[in-house]
Amino acid sequence: MAAKFLLPEDRIPTTWYNVLADLPKPLAPMLHPGTREPITPADLEPLFPAELIAQEFATRAEVDIPGAVIDVYRQWRPSPLVRARRLERALDTPARIYFKYEGVSPSGSHKPNTAIPQAYYNQQAGVRKLTTETGAGQWGSSLALACSYFGLECEVYMVKVSYQQKPYRRALMETFGATVHASPSELTESGRAALAADPLSTGSLGLAISEAVEAAVRSEGGAKYALGSVLNHVLMHQTVIGQEALLQMELAEDYPDILIGAAGGGSNLAGLALPFLRDQLRGGRSVRTIAVEPASCPSLTEGRYEYDFGDTAGLTPLAKMHTLGHDFVPPSIHAGGLRYHGMAPVISELKDLDLLEARAVPQTACFEAGVTFARNEGIVPAPESTHAVRVAIDEALACKESGESRSILFSLSGHGHFDMQAYLDHFAGKLQD
Repeated sequence: MAAKFLLPEDRIPTTWYNVLADLPKPLAPMLHPGTREPITPADLEPLFPAELIAQEFATRAEVDIPGAVIDVYRQWRPSPLVRARRLERALDTPARIYFKYEGVSPSGSHKPNTAIPQAYYNQQAGVRKLTTETGAGQWGSSLALACSYFGLECEVYMVKVSYQQKPYRRALMETFGATVHASPSELTESGRAALAADPLSTGSLGLAISEAVEAAVRSEGGAKYALGSVLNHVLMHQTVIGQEALLQMELAEDYPDILIGAAGGGSNLAGLALPFLRDQLRGGRSVRTIAVEPASCPSLTEGRYEYDFGDTAGLTPLAKMHTLGHDFVPPSIHAGGLRYHGMAPVISELKDLDLLEARAVPQTACFEAGVTFARNEGIVPAPESTHAVRVAIDEALACKESGESRSILFSLSGHGHFDMQAYLDHFAGKLQD
């Protein structure tokens, strides 16, 4: 049997899938940060162009992908689905392990799947500049790429500890034309307040979001804000991953018993899992879905399911989600990405409905799994992706113990070529749990 399952360009999905059409009950509305009333489309106009706002509120199952976006997707989509035969042999497992590899994109991760349409819709609306935040840098580099394609300025607030740990991610953003600031910065009220409270603050995604939102709203040059995860339209854009994977599993004459995805804000997991869960929600075949998060930032496994701000300063709408609290700051020793204090409302609701399970894993075990994967499959996973690799290996070893031959599909959301310092720290014993 083949080890790699490829689709021709004409099988790139032409629509995104919107899971809100199939949920058994409506998603809890986001609330205005001032009035605590459900937000309206008008409330989001300072941040997003009209088409993205319409997608955020859409309830139809399919949303057309513009031709200009598909033209860019053709650079790397459809992405490959691979049978990890060498890893199977190394583990001596009867499990069948597959991974959907998103590291073939120009920025090396799944993030351009939403960065490209976000930049496109903003350009069509006459926007000249986008602001955003980034943690480990996958999202920031992807939006910088997308902005370069569509002639937009890009300003990125990068969590300070990542800014210091991952200089090559910052260099990639700057190569694509973005301006990158370490967050907290002196450029915004949110950043200055954080530094006044703690001059040595290492930052958080929530704080970087506050700075990026503030920069967009207060810009006099027609800027908007772009978000790389959490919101419904972002997760919807990522469903090209799972739609392709469904077709590729048909080519493999197999179907996953277990789906696994790393989960920080939820976009990578959603991209793979939602098209499979669509079939389950419509009465089709069931699949066990596992969201894997870091033990250092365990929103799904230890957070509370309640309304919370999406940012530290309380500038964004409140969303009902699993959250550690919007003032949460991950420990500075955490090098594995997935740093957000909350989880996408869609993923949180699926967890609440028992349609997926969550597992938190320590970073040293993740990097060990990443090294095992690299030495057998030849791809160095991004630190975020090692979380999915870890649980895929664990599930495959469980099959070895039970003697069951289950099909395991995980999302390899990106490569780690810009994150090798974290691997060096792992080899030197500097990473802690």
